[in-house]
Amino acid sequence: MNCLSWNCRGLGNHRRVRELSELVKAKGPKIVFLMETKKKKSYLERLRCRLKFDNLFIVPRRNLSGGLALLWMNDVNLHVRTFSPRHIDAVVNPGIDDAWRFTGFYGAPEVANREDSWLVLRHLSSQFILPWVCIGDFNEITKLSEKLGGAIRSEFQMQNFRDCLDVCGLKDLGYSGLPYTWCNRRFGGQVVWVRLDRAFATSDWLLKFPTARLHHLLASSSDHKPIWLCLDNIRNRFFRPGKPFRFEAMWLKDVRCEGVVHSAWEEVVQGDLMGKVIKKVENCQAQLQLWDKNVFGNVRRILARKKN
Repeated sequence: MNCLSWNCRGLGNHRRVRELSELVKAKGPKIVFLMETKKKKSYLERLRCRLKFDNLFIVPRRNLSGGLALLWMNDVNLHVRTFSPRHIDAVVNPGIDDAWRFTGFYGAPEVANREDSWLVLRHLSSQFILPWVCIGDFNEITKLSEKLGGAIRSEFQMQNFRDCLDVCGLKDLGYSGLPYTWCNRRFGGQVVWVRLDRAFATSDWLLKFPTARLHHLLASSSDHKPIWLCLDNIRNRFFRPGKPFRFEAMWLKDVRCEGVVHSAWEEVVQGDLMGKVIKKVENCQAQLQLWDKNVFGNVRRILARKKN
């Protein structure tokens, strides 16, 4: 099991396509689920060739928004069963005892349509019984600690999501990496961080893949982070520990740096006194790293090319 999921927020951006290519090369996923592709079939077919995948299934965009895509290799015996603007549901190894179920899911961004998303998920859970994993951008949280900054999430909204997961028998796989997968990127104002992208699985799927782990990856070209679901042995083969965080002296020469730090430190967080300090430090680190990529990333690439 080696799967990459990303709400890429449109694939017309060259930086985004380059980052996706780099992620596929680095992690070697057998299955890739993309949301908000916003592109036509002909473009996505060219992308499939660039990423060197054998198969592609598309849920077309509506007007100039939306669109889902599922890519997989030939050595994965995958059969798509149902689809909608909210999901692509497939069976891996159909017709044999080793069969299991994969669903790429995209929850409605609009709060008014969120309940429709949960109806889709409930309907999927009632279709047939197989070990099941469901991954994607659910556009909702289960508890307040999964959101940092902005207005407090409605308890009613979160309860509806939790009720749906309970009915479906889906359990959160947890994660490793930074705690949030989406940011509004308002570094000059109120920054909001939320864990929207995640993976859930049924108990029988967890028994089938007991070493499966979800990892939050870094990407600077989209407001969503990619998530990578893999087995521990795959992680050990591909994962390379990142460099330790270091405060760059050149940041102090940019007047915006102080604003990024203040914005991170002023966010309200939950927990005891020391826990709050730790969360603020982690949030400050994450925001500085993202700001650095957005502001200085191109400069570093140009200097690296000149050096080579």
